[in-house]
Amino acid sequence: MAPGKAAISMSVLLGLLPIACSGDAKAPLVATDVVITYPVPGMHMSAGYLSLNNNTNDTINISHVTSPEFAAVEIHESQLVDGVAKMRKISRLSIAAKSTVSLESGGKHLMLIRPNAAIDQVSLNFYSGDTLLLNVTTQLTRGGH
Repeated sequence: MAPGKAAISMSVLLGLLPIACSGDAKAPLVATDVVITYPVPGMHMSAGYLSLNNNTNDTINISHVTSPEFAAVEIHESQLVDGVAKMRKISRLSIAAKSTVSLESGGKHLMLIRPNAAIDQVSLNFYSGDTLLLNVTTQLTRGGH
């Protein structure tokens, strides 16, 4: 694991996506290289960067992300418009079958808004509609990505 990358623990609720019964089966959705920054002083926001690997034969659509440590989590996308970087909220993150989507600085990423208290650890819950697909828990990272 690269320096500064947080170790993660994950759990997937079974039922939405089929999983082979063998002990070495891959989870349907896996997060890697998770980095959540400490909130920006005075702005009460953090950024989240990670890769999401879809190990299924179907597209996975992430409709929303929640965190008990933050009032809101939004999926954003940065774009260069007329030479100016702009960020916009997106309503869904699609991950094609057998592929990976990277959420990174300057592209798609998470914005974690208004922490509920002083925190050092964050849990992220990834949903498709009302179904929890993935829970990721990680330590916050000082500095940027």
